[in-house]
Amino acid sequence: MKTTMALCLYVLLITLSTVRAWAGPADPASAFAVEFESGAVWQGRNDVQIPNTEDGTRFSLDSFAGRGPWPAVRIYVTWNVRPRHYLRLLAAPLSYKESIEFEEPTDFAGKSFAAGVGTDATYKFNSYRITYGYRLHAGERWLWWVGFTAKVRDAKIQIEQAGNSSKETDLGFVPLLHLRGICKLAGGWSALIDRDALAGGPGRAEDLAIKLDYRLNERWSISGGYRTLEGGADVETVYNFAWLHYAVVSACLRF
Repeated sequence: MKTTMALCLYVLLITLSTVRAWAGPADPASAFAVEFESGAVWQGRNDVQIPNTEDGTRFSLDSFAGRGPWPAVRIYVTWNVRPRHYLRLLAAPLSYKESIEFEEPTDFAGKSFAAGVGTDATYKFNSYRITYGYRLHAGERWLWWVGFTAKVRDAKIQIEQAGNSSKETDLGFVPLLHLRGICKLAGGWSALIDRDALAGGPGRAEDLAIKLDYRLNERWSISGGYRTLEGGADVETVYNFAWLHYAVVSACLRF
């Protein structure tokens, strides 16, 4: 599936490179922008083992809780400090609670849970970030920014069954590399690519969005497209890798 995603992105970029440049003049950058994004999220993978030793049982949370969809929202606030520099804040809460039944006895975070008994599973992965972006290229069609992102994750997995409850929480910092691109199309349309990612060591993280944007006027624009969030950690205390897929729409106000 990752190979398919990479191929789709490659085809999109080739297609965009053949579209004629946006006919209108570039608008001056606004000082601030606020973007509200909403949509639906599906989980393609969510494997869990806590602890990541013989004392924990590995299970697929997506198999028991279902693939979704669940509602998802996020909000961006961007400050264009200078023509080539911006700072961006992000709040992206995400959580769901579903009723499940384990197919076999399961050990999770120090507690044992029986098979075939009604169980509540809670999954939370809230993300808060601050990003610095530097405009690397500004052509007639393409604009590119690179930078880095400081991410704080607020995560929790909780299992509850007939008065028996156990949970694993994680509040931590993750440094990410940032890439953003805009391809100006015709008639006020643009294609957007936005990525925060880092891989290496016992874990990885990636947040990639590909969207089409339409400029309604000098202040307002709307957009829609696909977002994927993938990553996790493989350490002694926890094994959790999730792959989430979003269908999103956005409204952006510049002032």
